[in-house]
Amino acid sequence: MECRPLDLTLISATDLKDVNILSKMDVCALVSISGESKSKQKTPVDKDSGPNPKWNYTMKFTIVESAVQQNQLTLKIKLMSDRSLGEREIGEVHVPIKELLDNLGGEKSEKRASYSVRLPNGKPKGTVNIAYKFGEKFTALAQNLHKVEEPVMAYPPGHPGPSDGHPPHGGAYPYPPPGWYPPQPGYGYPPAAAALGYGNAPPPAYANQQPQKPEKNRRIMALGLGARL
Repeated sequence: MECRPLDLTLISATDLKDVNILSKMDVCALVSISGESKSKQKTPVDKDSGPNPKWNYTMKFTIVESAVQQNQLTLKIKLMSDRSLGEREIGEVHVPIKELLDNLGGEKSEKRASYSVRLPNGKPKGTVNIAYKFGEKFTALAQNLHKVEEPVMAYPPGHPGPSDGHPPHGGAYPYPPPGWYPPQPGYGYPPAAAALGYGNAPPPAYANQQPQKPEKNRRIMALGLGARL
């Protein structure tokens, strides 16, 4: 995209509204370009300047040419009284960047201009004096202006990456899944499989148990019955 440098000098201000009551104002200017989030800059504070501060302070900006031609950028100058209890706004100046560029008429030299200050209530009071000039257009790569870092996936030592189908060098394997615990040693109880009758556990043995002989018992019962008859 095409960009253009802008050199802006805050020279002075005159006849500003005095927002202090007991002392002279210490005045500074906050400068930014609407549409450019990182363009905020600030002049030094002119101590005891009252309503007529002087700075002669130069700031440098880089603006996008297409945004200027579409009148999307505005120069904002906010005048502040610097006080021990906190800054207090005096007034603002808003100037379209396209207006500054058109007023040059193709000239490359520095140009001076004066703009009325608007109070917070919208009424005009005071003047700001500036000097500015635009540099030659240049091309800036969009990827350099808006570079986005791709996230990097991190794995613990010994854990293979998502595309690795083999254990890493040295024979290390992944950590067990969360919530998994190794089996604990027994405390005198039989294994679960044996206690439930599953697996290859041997059947229980009964000591001194004699097998029964059903044929012999039937004969004895038959002889006893015959003797009674």
